[in-house]
Amino acid sequence: MEDRISFARKLRQDQTPAERRFWVLVHPWREAGWHFRRQAPIGPFVVDFVCERTKLVIEIDGDNHYSDEGVSRDANRTA
Repeated sequence: MEDRISFARKLRQDQTPAERRFWVLVHPWREAGWHFRRQAPIGPFVVDFVCERTKLVIEIDGDNHYSDEGVSRDANRTA
């Protein structure tokens, strides 16, 4: 578990431009009760964003998801 927490912290520091833009959009929603967490450990995964209130997980795919290796890795995670 600690490894995933450390990994999530690193990912928060190294967000992609798309992840940063999304965070800027949803972070103010906190005041209305929509608390999003970024790079959150859930089970064996670290998800890009999660709203626990609605049980909504949002993954923002970057270029690395479209390489042969990324497609294979994503397919294994989805299965």
